Amino acid sequence: MNLLDIRNLSIELVNGDKNILAVDKVSLSMKEGEVRGLVGESGSGKSLLAQAIVGVLDDKWHVHADRFHWRGIDLLRLSIAERKALLSRDIAMIFQEPMACLDPTTTIGEQLSEAIDSKSLTGFFWQKQQQQRHSAATKLLHKVGIKNHSVCLKSYPHQLTEALCQRVMIAIALARRPILLIADEPTATMESTNQNQIFRLLSSLNQLKNMSILLISHDLENITHWTKTITVMYSGQFVEAGTTEQIFNKPLHPYTRALVDSNPSANFHLPAKSRLMTLPGSIPILQHLPIGCRLGPRCPRAQQACVKSPTVTNFHGHKVSCHFPLTPMKVSHKVTKRVS
Repeated sequence: MNLLDIRNLSIELVNGDKNILAVDKVSLSMKEGEVRGLVGESGSGKSLLAQAIVGVLDDKWHVHADRFHWRGIDLLRLSIAERKALLSRDIAMIFQEPMACLDPTTTIGEQLSEAIDSKSLTGFFWQKQQQQRHSAATKLLHKVGIKNHSVCLKSYPHQLTEALCQRVMIAIALARRPILLIADEPTATMESTNQNQIFRLLSSLNQLKNMSILLISHDLENITHWTKTITVMYSGQFVEAGTTEQIFNKPLHPYTRALVDSNPSANFHLPAKSRLMTLPGSIPILQHLPIGCRLGPRCPRAQQACVKSPTVTNFHGHKVSCHFPLTPMKVSHKVTKRVS
């Protein structure tokens, strides 16, 4: 049984008399202990999909799905309050903009202590429980690489750098020991050495705690070292899904092919200072979405049939949504796993 099973999820933006289909029938499933990557350019709907899963979208967004199951429970049959209570207990999310998510009027210590599950505390005396919360908060900060915990706990968000705030957000997400952790660009504001430290932390949580992780990124190459499976999105539509090796070494969709070709490590054979392959144009804005396959205006293989939305084809577990999929072509770059 899948841990998370979503079929044909759509997200509409209510904009006056006209509704905009920001996410169009995207399916996503995750098994227990799986590390799945969710990849696409900025504006592809990755964060919107993640927020719909967690249930933090406001009223202007309408979410519909043919199936929305969490650990075998049909969430569509639950009330909004029941759904939020269930998901907030089992799922945590690391948001992309930490400064906007942290409370500017409360210290880091108070916010982190509040996130710690009260069920993990022992005793009935308030003072003893506060000591346990402080100890747990300190351990969480050490776990995410913040050594000077005493200064951090007393600080307000505006007194910390954005990179430190991101580490605090990761610590808050880990405080409740979630079953599924959704990490939305968790290392966007960090240097490469710090990025690897956070990825190693997430990898160890997956291996030691069997925590499932949905790792969202616009950088395909970066997450190939840490994920087992990858789902690719473009402009709110499902593009391709498969194992990390299938996606990086044998992409079937022209968009995935372009993502791979834009990575220097997949083109090491090119002469120095050569231009990497890129698709013409840019991702469409919500107000002017193309009909049918939304990659059509940029796709080198587009034909008349692309004005209709393609159906998903399954090639032995390697799924692609394209009228004219590519013939699998081996790439000379080999995906390697980094160890924690």
